[in-house]
Amino acid sequence: MLRPKPPTMPQPTGRLTPPAVVVQPTTITPAASAPPPAPAAPAPSRPTVQLTPGTALALVGGGTAVVLVVGAVLVSMLLAVAVTASSVAVCAVVLRSLLNAERKH
Repeated sequence: MLRPKPPTMPQPTGRLTPPAVVVQPTTITPAASAPPPAPAAPAPSRPTVQLTPGTALALVGGGTAVVLVVGAVLVSMLLAVAVTASSVAVCAVVLRSLLNAERKH
């Protein structure tokens, strides 16, 4: 009924072989003496970071805000799971009572 037709390879056009590349060997001559390495420049001394009372208070406030936000998100997810579980339990109880009532009649 449906027979697949094998694809035919198209005939290449243009040049079939890549052009010949002539590689001539190069000679490596070792240097007489290597120049001594330049001395490394000393690292510039950076000023140390000092925490002022205002900066410390801002860091503590930011950390507290992050903890509160993450905690609120986790509590809301836990509450969503609890509500879902309770609704599924109520549905199971209602279905069980409906099935038991139907069997009695």
